[in-house]
Amino acid sequence: MEGNGFFKRCRALMAAAKAATPKPSSAAKTTAKPTPAILKPLPVSPALSQFLGVPEAARTEAVKKVWEYIKLHNLQNPTNKREILCDSKLKTIFEGKDKVGMLEIAKLLSAHFVKTG
Repeated sequence: MEGNGFFKRCRALMAAAKAATPKPSSAAKTTAKPTPAILKPLPVSPALSQFLGVPEAARTEAVKKVWEYIKLHNLQNPTNKREILCDSKLKTIFEGKDKVGMLEIAKLLSAHFVKTG
C-alpha cells in the first residue's frame, strides 16, 4: 500500500478542498444570536424586585436566586424535600402560601414578570 501513493493523493485532495472552502467573513462572526426569552431580563413586580434586590431579572436567574434563598435558610421540608416551607419573605412572592411544591415555584414566579409588548 505504501508504494502506490494512495494516502499521499488523499491528503493532497483534502488539502485542496480545505483551501477552496470559503472562510466566513469577520462580519458574519460578529453577528450576535438573539437572546432566548427565558434568559432575557424583564421588569419584575415590586414584591419580587424587593426579594431579588433588582428591578428586572431573567426568569432563570429569579428561580436560581429563590432556590439559593431556600437552601440558605433550610426551608425544604425535611420529610418531603419536594415541599418548600415558606417564611415571611417567601410568602410575599408565593401568594401568602405557607408551603409550596417544588414544581410550583416557576409558575408562581411567572406572575411577577411584567408582560412587555
